[in-house]
Amino acid sequence: MSSLFSCTRHVDDGEEEMLMAEDHGPDLIHPHDFRRPCSISRSDLAYSHCKEDEREQPVAHESLDYLPSHSGVYKKWLQEKPYRKEWDRWLLMGLIGTAVGMLGFLTHQIIDSLITLKWDLVENYLKDGNFHLTWVCVLGTGLAMILVSSSSVLFFCPAGSPSGLPEIIGYLNGTSIQHLFNIKTFLGTFVSCVLAVAAGLFCGPEGPMVHLGAILGCGLSQLQSDTLGIHLPFFTRFQNSADKRSFITAGAGAGIASVFRAPIGGLLFTLEEVSSFWNIRLAWQTFFCCLMATFTTDLLSSSLYGFVYRGHFGFFEAEKRILFWVKNLLDMHVLAFIPTILLGMLGGLLGALFVSLNIKINKLRMRFFNSIPKSSVRKTSKLLETMLILVCTTTVTVYLPYFFSCTPVMNVRDGQLRNNSEIRNLFKREISEYGCSPSTSWIGPDGVRYSNRTFNQAAALLVENGKQGITYLFKRGTHEEFGYASLCTALAFYFILCCWTAGSAVASGLVIPMLYTGALYGRIIGLILVSIFGVQTNEYGAWIDPGLFAAIGAASFFSGVSRLTISLTVIMVEITNDVQSLLLIMLAVMVAKMVGDFFNASLYSSLLRLKCIPYLDVEPFVHHGKKWLNLELFSARDVMEPHVRVLHLKENIASLAQLLASTSHGGFPVVCRPKPDHAEVFQGTIKRLELCMLLENEHIFEPETNYESFSSSHPLSYEKITVEKLPNLSRLTMLLNRYTTDPRYQQLFINLEPYINKSAMSVQAHFSLQRTYIIFRTLGLRHLTVVDPQNQVVGVITRKDLMPFPLEERLRLQLASQSPDTGE
Repeated sequence: MSSLFSCTRHVDDGEEEMLMAEDHGPDLIHPHDFRRPCSISRSDLAYSHCKEDEREQPVAHESLDYLPSHSGVYKKWLQEKPYRKEWDRWLLMGLIGTAVGMLGFLTHQIIDSLITLKWDLVENYLKDGNFHLTWVCVLGTGLAMILVSSSSVLFFCPAGSPSGLPEIIGYLNGTSIQHLFNIKTFLGTFVSCVLAVAAGLFCGPEGPMVHLGAILGCGLSQLQSDTLGIHLPFFTRFQNSADKRSFITAGAGAGIASVFRAPIGGLLFTLEEVSSFWNIRLAWQTFFCCLMATFTTDLLSSSLYGFVYRGHFGFFEAEKRILFWVKNLLDMHVLAFIPTILLGMLGGLLGALFVSLNIKINKLRMRFFNSIPKSSVRKTSKLLETMLILVCTTTVTVYLPYFFSCTPVMNVRDGQLRNNSEIRNLFKREISEYGCSPSTSWIGPDGVRYSNRTFNQAAALLVENGKQGITYLFKRGTHEEFGYASLCTALAFYFILCCWTAGSAVASGLVIPMLYTGALYGRIIGLILVSIFGVQTNEYGAWIDPGLFAAIGAASFFSGVSRLTISLTVIMVEITNDVQSLLLIMLAVMVAKMVGDFFNASLYSSLLRLKCIPYLDVEPFVHHGKKWLNLELFSARDVMEPHVRVLHLKENIASLAQLLASTSHGGFPVVCRPKPDHAEVFQGTIKRLELCMLLENEHIFEPETNYESFSSSHPLSYEKITVEKLPNLSRLTMLLNRYTTDPRYQQLFINLEPYINKSAMSVQAHFSLQRTYIIFRTLGLRHLTVVDPQNQVVGVITRKDLMPFPLEERLRLQLASQSPDTGE
């Protein structure tokens, strides 16, 4: 079963579907026939690489049922269950949030410690102006980190991925991806993430933190691990597909909340981007999980820095809690909306360009690596590519500041600084001095001590980690601190290297790079306004500040790449505390999204297509030629598979075993005859896994008898037949072979009535295709049975049939066979 599909790295649950027999014989469609949507190369979809992924990623078989099977044994199980409150669910949400918060704190501490250690090693070389030894030492430590980082993804992590975020989005939409929540994936992603960021690559920890949070949400809620052989008997009622996806959603939101200290932003991010199925109960629980994650991270960060206790435990200082704290809020003027619109348009254009370039680079990367037949050589080549990226990045960050002279820092009165922490964080620039003369201080005529310092602009923008650079760019009142040369140079190199880094063989995120890139061109626009109008000190012109437009530019580029709106606006307010700029940020985000959507899809949507992850959008968009098709003009029969194999309430053991042994589909419709002379009508569905579990219990088999007396007096319990995967595949194979070959089982039958889902959804063949799509996606279905007006089964619709390319192909053929008045 693990090697039957071409898209074996990402196989959606609906592809294990009800079997459709061909007209020309009793055999069913072979599973390899389902390769068609992923084997045809199109201009915008890179599906031809799916077959190469088969060598590395086996398929996991998992159900996507947001509602349990409404069968007789399920109703009996419900009757035996006492009424219970949701305290255990809230407890698990709190535990997941706390664990993710601790992980977020640990991630930040390790990254900061490694960066500090790396630059402490070259401090003396920088003071002496020895850039060559600086380059050697920084590159050496960085290569050591990258070697471990990339190796942990390529050789240790079974589901290694650059960020994991597209995979999480696809999984929560209904795609089954094996090893995505494996403990080895957790360890490999964590190690790769912290080392990649600390090594100096232009990336951030945000995407991997979403993945790590989702893994914690899955592991703590299920309390079982096949890798470690752990199956704890706690919270067993949550060991089902629907609850597991709810906890994964909450864990992913907690990851964003922890890394940005933005609990509301984490909640809205999961709602807008990550989760495909949402309800108000899940919103409350995810909100609580994000709250606990942020609280835990803030609590630990209040007293620990670099794993050293600094005191003030439980005192949440704004400069520590708020990631890019903006102190001096500015009053807005209506004229500020004009450059904001310009920034939004620029963010949409550059965001679309970034998405296009990144997808092209990843396509070339896939084509090159997939051309290497040997797996070990292919992985080694990916490792060498990440090391080459680091060499280029280190060379730029070390040598580029050499060409920039030192710039005086704006004079700061020591009396205006509140404490030593502020002096250290706001004023001192550490490595960004980069060979500049040491600072001097003097006492002015007013008796106040003044300080003076010089720094290297390019070093401040490129050498230090991205978070510190964003803080510099967002700072208000520093109109001329960064010039055009340093900003334009940093923007060009950062844009190119960041685009190349995204998708390489390390666990990395793109949020910090997106914010940084946008802040760079936003500050350039602000600097242009200052050059035109000068530094304004009156209250009506104070909005002409490069720091303000850096924040707006960061939001616009983030939106231009990700096409997020609501969650992005809230995250920007939470990480800057700049409520005054809320309207400007909202405007820039909306303009950037509209401009970006005109050119291409978002980065995450493009990566879903590039990675061949089956994904159902909220609304289907299908075009024929140059025209978009209105799916209300089509019906369910236009896309269904018409030849359906059905089961009966009384099934022969041998024929049922033969059916399961020769197929790998996920479920079957069940029919019955209400009266002897009546046609067979649709009764419900039953899943493959349930059939397999039934066949493992021979005591429920009965000899052939008349229908009235055929019933299981002691049917299996709901717990025994409800599983997410088969416990012993080899034993089942042996049983199916015995049932098929042993003549005794030709005379034995099984009663399926207590086990079928009698509330399975069905639509009539003339039902609107647009509404069929909405029902299928909204309810998270695996199969949708199509019936005629007499309730007889005439077809089946699965996720595969509603994917964009198969849907377009079916409707194109339908239009070709229809008359013009019905097809247009």
